[in-house]
Amino acid sequence: MRNQQSTQGILSIVALVCLAAGWFNFFSQEINDLLSRKVFYVLIGISFFLQAPSLNNKNFMYAMYGAAALCVIGAFFPLGWKISGIKTIGLLAGIILSFSNRPNYRQ
Repeated sequence: MRNQQSTQGILSIVALVCLAAGWFNFFSQEINDLLSRKVFYVLIGISFFLQAPSLNNKNFMYAMYGAAALCVIGAFFPLGWKISGIKTIGLLAGIILSFSNRPNYRQ
């Protein structure tokens, strides 16, 4: 489980580097678009897939798998298609599910 969490963390950091590279135009326009609009979502989707088994609620676990699938599948649609926006829906759903699994520490 610990190894899986570290892998997920590394994937998330690499995904953020891809997003930043695309935003700040470190490479050619084609490479920037590939990194920030495709690779980012694929890596985040894989990260969500790795996180899903750690969710306590089975319904949340299945929803996280769905969010991961939306991210990965949406990344492969052409950018001009309106349905390619499902990757953003998957990203938002995965973030919400990640926060819902945080333990509540109140003192």
